[in-house]
Amino acid sequence: MADSPRSRRMAGRIRQIVASYIESQIKDPRLGMVTVTDVKITGDLHDASVYYTVLGDDVERADSAAALEAAKGQIRSEVGRQTGVKFTPTVSFYLDELPQSAQHIDELLALARQADAQVQQARAHAVPAGDPDPYRKPRAADDDDE
Repeated sequence: MADSPRSRRMAGRIRQIVASYIESQIKDPRLGMVTVTDVKITGDLHDASVYYTVLGDDVERADSAAALEAAKGQIRSEVGRQTGVKFTPTVSFYLDELPQSAQHIDELLALARQADAQVQQARAHAVPAGDPDPYRKPRAADDDDE
């Protein structure tokens, strides 16, 4: 089932609210360079899944995840205050794996390009095995007279 226009608008609004709140209000030293990439909200507007990325290594990702979990209640309160809906959706944070997946795909594509270049290089100096023209041809009329 496709998202309703209302849930898409609400998801966009929650994304803005969460991103600005993380940037300006959360003073947790564990929080790194966090970017909110997407928000998905259920059709009944009761649960919001916030996807984010963190610039840095695994330790910084873990620290940022802990900081976001600690501030989850404050963020939900701010979402409820700014959206003005009857039921404030619960907010869950998920690390977005898309950048790591994209990097892995780029590495695989680089390996494929390298293998293609090796095949092309081997092909440049290759000669056909056997006759240069391996196809059978009809006998000429001269051969029938013998």
